[in-house]
Amino acid sequence: MEFVELIKTPKLDGVLLHDHLHATVEGTLCITGHHLLLSARQESSQELWLMHKNIDGVEKKPFVVQNVLMGGIITLKCKDLRIISLEIKYAKEYLNVAASLEALSSLHNPELEYPFFYRPMYTILEDGYTMFRPELEFAKLVGSSSSVGTCNVPVNSVAAANGYDGSLGCEWRIAHINKDFKLCPTYGAALIVPKCITDEQIVQSATFRDGGRFPVLCYRHENGAALLRSAQPISTQSMKRCRADEAILNVVLGRSKKGFIVDTWGKGKSNTETDQHYSQWKKVNRSIGNISSPAAILDCFAKMIEACNDTACTSDKWLSRLDGSQWLSLVLNSLNAACVVAQCLDQEGSPVLVHGAMGLDSTLIVTSLVQIILNPDCRTVRGIQALVEREWIQAGHPFASRHQYSCYTLPQNRPKNCGATFLLFLDCIHQLYKQFPCSFEFNIQLLILLFEHSYFSQYGTFLCDSERERHELRVHTRTTSLWSYLNRPDVLKNLLNPLYEPNPNVIWPSVAPISLELWQELYLRWTVDQINSERNLAQILHLVTTEKELRSKALKLRKQASDLRCEILKLLKSGN
Repeated sequence: MEFVELIKTPKLDGVLLHDHLHATVEGTLCITGHHLLLSARQESSQELWLMHKNIDGVEKKPFVVQNVLMGGIITLKCKDLRIISLEIKYAKEYLNVAASLEALSSLHNPELEYPFFYRPMYTILEDGYTMFRPELEFAKLVGSSSSVGTCNVPVNSVAAANGYDGSLGCEWRIAHINKDFKLCPTYGAALIVPKCITDEQIVQSATFRDGGRFPVLCYRHENGAALLRSAQPISTQSMKRCRADEAILNVVLGRSKKGFIVDTWGKGKSNTETDQHYSQWKKVNRSIGNISSPAAILDCFAKMIEACNDTACTSDKWLSRLDGSQWLSLVLNSLNAACVVAQCLDQEGSPVLVHGAMGLDSTLIVTSLVQIILNPDCRTVRGIQALVEREWIQAGHPFASRHQYSCYTLPQNRPKNCGATFLLFLDCIHQLYKQFPCSFEFNIQLLILLFEHSYFSQYGTFLCDSERERHELRVHTRTTSLWSYLNRPDVLKNLLNPLYEPNPNVIWPSVAPISLELWQELYLRWTVDQINSERNLAQILHLVTTEKELRSKALKLRKQASDLRCEILKLLKSGN
């Protein structure tokens, strides 16, 4: 298919652009295969450069005079939460532009998306696709605590009964059994598993877990306690237990007397391991909300954005609608679940397995937040990129399906596999950032960029639903990585937190409802002018710069004073 077939009016003069925060602009509208552009061709005027993938919904309001169509207004509701309107004076062009935008914004062939056509105009300093290879991340995961519990640890009786003698302790290995993606289509090709577990046992465990998502290592704390994730067990009469799956978890116990299995999906909504066969693992339910599917998370998000966009309602009604959306409850419950898991790892030194349904949504939120709370490296720019790559992209979060539609598409018009799980995770980081503003190397702008690029992007990082699909489309060789762009010095300088002071400690957030803040920089940025926030940021930068200059002057003065003191002492000695 050629894009030209869908573009019936490629260029149109005299189009009026309306949005919430700017004056109406009249300009020339251009439609290309991937973008909508509107320019008044004046230096000081507003311009629109909108990717078709950003459009979540197209609404039409025709102007009819005496039963004759006289043009109309096309309202574009975007995935970055903008709402903009295009006023077109002529009937034919109005219908043509609306039809083109509807068609171009709903293409479902990934090879027609912009990342496959985009060619950067800058020199790529680092290949983002090779920055966070599983082999490199494996070395980081197990290297920091390699001296803890590695050899000849005491063996619990259950592990011994499964044939584990303790000679390899809690060592791990990279398994390539899924290199063809046949064992588990949503996992990556390389996975970290206990060293003494055979590939045959992994295969057996995969048949026991939903979607073949067997337990894999995602983090190892400095005390040696392991964090694993998986899908829930499959509930069938023919498979009530799996000895290989039991062996994996019992090996992970090592010297610990107990481990924890945390279910994030909700009691009664998912299957869990039986007490009889996992006797040393305590079951803990920490649901992130009363939800039954990823679509329910998106429903909460849609209700919250609807409230944020209603600038005419009273404060009491607005707060009631915000509370009724349950979005902040999801944020609170996600942080609460992450804190419970972090406490098990850090304070009790016990291993934890996190799962919920297939382990593609709430599971990834919790395991990712745990690492941000416990591991200071995940609070750096490189660290958060590695975390997103490892725990979301390589772990198989289906970005293409979840982000096909967003909050402006009516629930009845979007598939049930759409969701806002990744945004919920980013909002949780935002809450941590607000509570610990000096502990993060990056600023809020990086989180907003991650949100935007996960929905629409010129980069291939968030394309497709899994590593298997990205491998089949050769995404790594045919597109550019988002990480290559973000780590350019001229881009990176705008994403750094001026208040950052490296904090090696665990950060324990408050999970009281009063501690949560609405993410104004994202949810209200198109409805409320952010000029005050920008001024505050500029003032902070000025203060930080001034402080650095004063510190530098103080050091120079101290050195000068020290030098003068030495000279005076020399003169006094020579005088004597």
